[in-house]
Amino acid sequence: MIPNQRDKFDMPDDVAYLNCAYMSPLMHEVVAAAGKGVEFKQRPWTYTGPDFFTYSEAYRSLAGQLINTNPDHIAIVPSASYGLQIAANNLPLSKGGEILVIEDQFPSNIYPWQEKAKACGGHVRTIPRPHDGDWTKAVVSAVQDHTEILALPATHWADGGFLDLEIIGKVARDVGSALVLDLTQSLGVMPFDASKIRPDYMVVAGYKWLMGPYSLGFLYVDKKWHEGMPLEHNWMNRAGSEDFSRLVDYQDGFQAGARRFDMGEKSNPAQLMSASAALTQLLAWNVEEISKTLGARNAKIAQQARAMGLSVVRDDLRCPHFLGLGFPDGIPKGLAETLAAQNIFVSIRGASVRVTPHLYNTDADIERLMNVLKNL
Repeated sequence: MIPNQRDKFDMPDDVAYLNCAYMSPLMHEVVAAAGKGVEFKQRPWTYTGPDFFTYSEAYRSLAGQLINTNPDHIAIVPSASYGLQIAANNLPLSKGGEILVIEDQFPSNIYPWQEKAKACGGHVRTIPRPHDGDWTKAVVSAVQDHTEILALPATHWADGGFLDLEIIGKVARDVGSALVLDLTQSLGVMPFDASKIRPDYMVVAGYKWLMGPYSLGFLYVDKKWHEGMPLEHNWMNRAGSEDFSRLVDYQDGFQAGARRFDMGEKSNPAQLMSASAALTQLLAWNVEEISKTLGARNAKIAQQARAMGLSVVRDDLRCPHFLGLGFPDGIPKGLAETLAAQNIFVSIRGASVRVTPHLYNTDADIERLMNVLKNL
């Protein structure tokens, strides 16, 4: 079990921030790394041509370590929607072909597929929320011969419902379906091994559980899609762009692997250096240990919540880092505001009060939340 890490954050004792699924706070060392990056812009003569590639490759390498893949499979993107659009643009969909999603999925992993279906004459089918809470079984049962794309998360963003991607990935391969994953609500706090799951594309935004800055994430692209079309054509993605003296010797070829899909102006040192500092700490903590530590704490919260008459997704069908609390008569009006007035921060998502602590939370934080809920 990882001991409490609150000293790594600028978090006053009277703040109970239980909302990492909304946005993580930045660690001191991450802020310091961002500051060093900003200094390059303050003194641009210190930022050399090779630096345009050095810091992006360092981030790419750390991202590869996090998901057990070669850095050549990693593209640097500004958002989950950017990466998902690359996937939608490059995956084939036949007329009448089916794209599977789950009910109440986050919209960034819905809109690209709706547009794809319109353009190709296919259709999006939504898997309804299962009565027993077993999303894995529901997805596996829904896959058919004409299912061509599965666009899914690992964690339902509203209540933490769990999807077993290893099982789902095998089913997708068996029927020849492409697997596209948005892991923004799980990567960095739940182990993910790209070599086992074998998705076609996987994207993550870095400002939640990766504990990095806003507007920076990464996209995993399976080797079979490395010759695909990028979302934009920028100068750094082309072959030979390291040689600034020959940039007007225009190239048809691209940088190796998934680098062709990198966003423009990826070489923002403040973003890259701070994001790399965050990934370095996650790797040091070990994602599996983070998951176990948070899982043990959240199991206790779930037990207390159920004792109050609140509903929580069954522990074996819920991601360990995520809790969605349901009220028998609906969420009390103004609950989030009531909590915030006492410096207790959660999110309301659909019919759930979303409670998502991290290693910086203490027993006192949890006790304060539960006391307010008891009074209600």
